[in-house]
Amino acid sequence: MTLRRPTAKDAPAIAQIVNDWIDTTPWMQRDLPPAEIAALIAKGLPHREMWVTGDPVLAYMSIEAEIAHIWGFYCAEPGQGFGKRLMDRAKDGRDFLSLNTHVPNGGAQKFYIREGFVSVGEIQQGPASTVAETPDRKPTGIRELRMEWRR
Repeated sequence: MTLRRPTAKDAPAIAQIVNDWIDTTPWMQRDLPPAEIAALIAKGLPHREMWVTGDPVLAYMSIEAEIAHIWGFYCAEPGQGFGKRLMDRAKDGRDFLSLNTHVPNGGAQKFYIREGFVSVGEIQQGPASTVAETPDRKPTGIRELRMEWRR
């Protein structure tokens, strides 16, 4: 499956992947209603380097290119190679990437370690949904790790 840049019509499918993950992850707290997540993804399209695979979307990644930070990275079907393909695209042409991952998300951490990321410290807490960075959001208390990759 090829990677492509998403369009506004992909925002609902991207949001569905995020919302399904939130709803099926026992330790995850929902801090935004599903429709607001879709609206924030659509709003972020022109401001982020986003990549998706599938039509309808099966996986997506959102990168703040100026600081090489991955803010959103979700797969509808983990273990199918979609995440690897997206991560390879994110690394292409870069010497550095960073991301935050929730401490309880051991599966994601194993993937990131396989991809060469190392933990550089724990972050006290952050918003439950990494698709939206807004200053008025209340912290959820879910601890996060900052991980970095260098070529």
